[in-house]
Amino acid sequence: MYNILLGGAAGDGIETMSSLLERTLKKSGCYVFSIRDFMSRVRGGHNFAQVRFASEAIAAHRDTLDGIFAVDQTTYDQHHQRLHDRGFILCDVSLNIEDPRAIKLPLKEIAKRLGNPKVMSSVAIGALLKLFSFPLDYALEVIPENLRPDLVDVNLKAVTEGFDAVESQFQVTAKNAKQDLLLTGNTALSLGALAANIKFYSAYPMSPSTTILDYLAAQSAKMNIVVEQAEDEIAAINMVLGASYAGARAMTGTSGGGFSLMVEALGFAGIAEIPVVIANIQRPGPATGFPTRTEQSDLKFVISASQGEFPRMVIALRDHTDCFFQTARAFGLAEKYQMPVILLSDQYLADSAATVAVFDTNGLYSDLFPEKSVPGNETKPYRRYQLTESGISPNSIPGETESLVRIDSDEHDEFGQITESADVRIQMVDKRMNKLELLKKELLEPDFWGDEQCETLLIGFGSTAGAIKEAITILNAQGGHYGALLFGDVYPLPQQKLKQYAALATEMVNVEQNATGQLASLIRENALISCHRSILKYDGRQMSVDDILAGIQNPKGGQLL
Repeated sequence: MYNILLGGAAGDGIETMSSLLERTLKKSGCYVFSIRDFMSRVRGGHNFAQVRFASEAIAAHRDTLDGIFAVDQTTYDQHHQRLHDRGFILCDVSLNIEDPRAIKLPLKEIAKRLGNPKVMSSVAIGALLKLFSFPLDYALEVIPENLRPDLVDVNLKAVTEGFDAVESQFQVTAKNAKQDLLLTGNTALSLGALAANIKFYSAYPMSPSTTILDYLAAQSAKMNIVVEQAEDEIAAINMVLGASYAGARAMTGTSGGGFSLMVEALGFAGIAEIPVVIANIQRPGPATGFPTRTEQSDLKFVISASQGEFPRMVIALRDHTDCFFQTARAFGLAEKYQMPVILLSDQYLADSAATVAVFDTNGLYSDLFPEKSVPGNETKPYRRYQLTESGISPNSIPGETESLVRIDSDEHDEFGQITESADVRIQMVDKRMNKLELLKKELLEPDFWGDEQCETLLIGFGSTAGAIKEAITILNAQGGHYGALLFGDVYPLPQQKLKQYAALATEMVNVEQNATGQLASLIRENALISCHRSILKYDGRQMSVDDILAGIQNPKGGQLL
């Protein structure tokens, strides 16, 4: 298993280089996991990507590096402390790096001779492939598949010259991951929406959610969906509510600041019982915060957002496979229970790329399309909010019958007419909240990972799952007795496994990317179970396997950063 870092300034082609390298490694049969770290600027600053690859599946990143490709001096200065003694630094001869691990090549000179200074990164790709004893053939396939035709020849020459410039130093035993998918979290989420037959997506661009808008827009003609870039987040969610009311499966995506603007319309969806899926791709707040960084600080916000009380569901996405299946599931749940379903992801999961098995959709669609109760033409006026024991009322699409379908953001009676009645108010609140009791029967319990007789139980949600699982595996291999509960469904909170494993463990540790331990607070409030200590990180950088190991070994607990 190897871990390399590619670093330079914005505009140096680090994103393109990382993408080409990942695809080449995947074609070579390796499992890949990569992360992006970039500043909120178009040019300058310091950006980097970390690419981890191995012969077995990977779901998290590590801090220790096996290699660094440094476009500039800043990359070396900021990261060489993480490079182990047997690692290497690949750089241009012009850099002032006096390190015995440095491999200096005339990268810029080769690129200049080829007539395009920007192909220096392709020269480096060729050198990296040779260092790890990969054949050049796969890179020669990847470049024509991913670059403009006018750039193919010069990049093929560049990668070949880089390959010939060094000697092999490492050996990777690659297995057959060639048939797997290599995709980012936001791409997987978008595919999940397409699998659920989304027909309308509206959003205002806000990192780190924008790539959902980009992907769905690129697929809109082929998949027969409408994608609308709205003037702001308020317009976006109201368009989505209108589309859903008209019978289209609809979703919007944003980050915390945009979700703040959507809150009033979220309440409208709640009282009008309009199905809607909202993807909140978290970044650090408040206000603008860290636009290109990651955090898990919106959990309690999305659970309680908007005035009043109404049912909703919150699902935290744990990995790339989760992004696909949980997004597809969200559409079915939103439609069945006629309520908002909020997907919680974050910049780390949204932008990281991983190889995953091809999604098995056998049986997926049976749960995605609940039966609709459609009135006959004789039902006039139509009781859109008919009182039922389950709380779920008939939901006809306007225009498919002669019945008039009324909705309103004021409190209303069964027919959708505004009411001031105290008795009707109680009936309608109870009707809506009853749906939560039925929903609880469909909750997915958290995944358990580790020793079934664990003495220390880690609790996490969302994108920390991969790092927690790898940390648990390492600790148990060292003779420990550790386990973890990894929550996907977080509201309503499933409690069966939580109570089961909490009763076994002598210590519970919550692992979260926020400053206040929001999941631990939610568990304490709902299940009356308290964690003994916390591992918290909130510097905008994703929690790594090493962060968790360090937090476990710190007997005082508390936050990391």
